[in-house]
Formats: sequence, structure tokens, C-alpha cells
Amino acid sequence: MRNSQSPAPATGSPTGTGGPAPADRAARRAVTVFPLLVIAAGLAGLLSPGTFSGYGTDVPYLLGVVMFCMGLTMSLEDFRGVARRPWVVLLGLTAHYVIMPGLGWLLAHLLHLSPALAAGVILVGCAPSGTASNVVTYLARGDVALSVSVATVSTVLAPLLTPPLTLLLAGEYLPVDAGSMVTDILKTVLLPVVAGLLVRLLAGHRVERVLGAMPWLSSLAIAAIVAVVVAGSADALKSAAGTVLLAVVLHNGCGLALGYCCGLLGRLGRPASRAMAFEVGMQNSGLAASLATAHFSPLAALPAAVFSVWHNISGALVAAWMARRAPHGAGAAG
Repeated sequence: MRNSQSPAPATGSPTGTGGPAPADRAARRAVTVFPLLVIAAGLAGLLSPGTFSGYGTDVPYLLGVVMFCMGLTMSLEDFRGVARRPWVVLLGLTAHYVIMPGLGWLLAHLLHLSPALAAGVILVGCAPSGTASNVVTYLARGDVALSVSVATVSTVLAPLLTPPLTLLLAGEYLPVDAGSMVTDILKTVLLPVVAGLLVRLLAGHRVERVLGAMPWLSSLAIAAIVAVVVAGSADALKSAAGTVLLAVVLHNGCGLALGYCCGLLGRLGRPASRAMAFEVGMQNSGLAASLATAHFSPLAALPAAVFSVWHNISGALVAAWMARRAPHGAGAAG
């Protein structure tokens, strides 16, 4: 369970045989509580904007905390998983970075969004996979190993893919400094992830003792990001809330459905198709919020803040539905 924008994953992904590790149970609890925590943070930012609006410059550091937690939960086995099934991971990666950016651009046009909101929706689509996708894949009895592999690679490649895609699709709405965006992603995503991974490799069992706390630390950091983003555009949110929610629900829902269809069309089987659904439809909205705040405006970060809440709710509901339809014991870690 990996990535940013909801609880950081726990290592030792469940395989469908035996019970999950303690850290996995902590991650699942955090995923359940996370939407409530973020809703509370959003309400706090909306009702008392003056308390949080001055912390906009701290958003990248909060994201760095989330990504460091992610790195702590990673292991070399995650990268070996990519090597075992490269074409399947490539299919998931391609689906993610084609479907979600394309949907963001299409929705911006169909809903006639303002330039700031359009850029924000597109930026959410251009972000890598979201953290909770791995946990939700497990709950849906999906292919957890594939989910982890796609999430890991999409995050590592984000500095190379997110800025040019944003420039291509959002450049018609607002100026996009892709070079500066690359630098920001390297500083707030890749470096903290690598640092966390190195600490995990060097510290060994000492890190294992604190893995259960990582989902909660990630959740608190993301909640703080949402509070700051909402506070920065509290007045605009009151008039644009319905439009933003509609865009987010359509974006996430279509992503989940199209991701699942890609798995079926690729003849990957139902467990892998479930993983594809969540890897395509769930985004690293913490990164999107950070980039939107730094490069566009607080209003452009609103879609990412709403996405942070909604995709965890929808993911949990879809996972529960899939799990009920799956044969007992279905699902694989690869």
C-alpha cells in the first residue's frame, strides 16, 4: 500500500493467504478513518480560514512528510515485482497516464470550468496513483502486487510525466512552468521517497516497529494540506462547491470504470482488473494540491482537496461491492 494522498502503505502487502500484518491492519483502519479526518480538516479550513490560510508555503513540506512515510514502507521487493511482469505494469502505467489526464481535459471542456478549476482538475488527472489504491485493492480481493508495482512506478516517473502532461493539457487555461514543476516534484516526491527507502534499508528492523504509525502520520499531513487549501479559497468554494464535486465524482468514477475495462481488455483476469481500476481511478491528490498551490492558485487546488476525500469514499464502496462478488479466497499478490 503505497503512495501519497491518503494513508501511507504498510509493507508486506497481503497475499490472500493468512491474515494481514499489523501494519496492514493499521493501514486499513487509517483508510476507513481518513475521509472523516479530511472532511473535518476541510470544514475547519472553511469555517476558520484565517487559522490556516497563512500556511500555504508549508504545503510542499507536508507532502514531503507523506512521501517520506511512503518510502519507509517500500522495499526492494516492490521493484522486483515490476521486473516479473513488465508488460502488465506498463499497461497499468499507460492506462493511468492516458485515461486520467484525458478525462480531466474532457471534463474541463464539457463542464465549462473556469481556467483555475480546469487546470486543477487536469493536474489531478496528471498526478501519479494514490496511496490508498493498494489497501483498497486488497479489500476488493484484487492483485495487490500489481497495484503496488504500478503505484511505485507511477510515482517514480511522476517528475518525467506529470509536468509535460500538465503543460500539454492545461496550458490552454493557465501558464505552466513545466521545468519548475519538475524541480518541485523531485524535491517533494522523489527525494523524500528515496530517503525513506534508504532509511528502511539501513535501519532494518527498527523501522518495522514504527510502520503501523505511518498511515496515521500520512493521514494527518494530508488533512493539514486540505485544511490549508480550503482556507485559501474558502469564499470561492461556497459558490463553486457543486461544480467541483461533480467534476471530481465524474473524474474518479469514469477512471475506476475505464481502468477495470482496460484490465479485462488486456485479458489480465478479474483480480488484476480490480487492481487496474484503483490504480487508474485513484490519484495522488496531495501532490496535485501542492503543485496547484505553488504554480496556479488556491482555487486551482480545490479539485485536489475534494478528490482527497471522495476517492477514498468511492474506493472503499467499490471495493466492498467487488469483494462481495468475488469468489471466496479470490485475489492474488502475484
